[in-house]
Amino acid sequence: MHAMEIIPRTTAERRRDTLERLSSERDIWVSTAHPDHGPHQVPLWFLWDGQAAWLCTGADSATARNARKEPRVRLALPDTSDVVLLQGEATCHPAREVPKDAADAFADKFAWDPRMEKAPFLYLRVTPQTVRAWRGVPELRGRVVMRDGTWLG
Repeated sequence: MHAMEIIPRTTAERRRDTLERLSSERDIWVSTAHPDHGPHQVPLWFLWDGQAAWLCTGADSATARNARKEPRVRLALPDTSDVVLLQGEATCHPAREVPKDAADAFADKFAWDPRMEKAPFLYLRVTPQTVRAWRGVPELRGRVVMRDGTWLG
């Protein structure tokens, strides 16, 4: 394995690359926490609507239960050599009450509509407050590309 030289990107370049990945990726890791049982992490499909990530999970899943009690969550795209971490708060939307445009876009992206399932599903809308993006050690400095809900660069 050969190390590749990493040329640090500007904040504007990181922001652009992050938004591109959020728009094109399918999977994201979601981390929630229960006050008694601790952290819980699972991969879920997600849709980026330009301002927030929409995820869907079983209404009775640990992720759903945790997000209802503690809405602060972390999301991570799956590539460890091109890290994107989002931290924000989840709002919970039962599948039958989710905004139509978000649910339709989710269904279009995945060819699956949780609103049509017999079992109850819950959509989580995660609006990021902090976003970090980096590719290796040379980009650790300046990795914050969103702070307090405002994109930098």
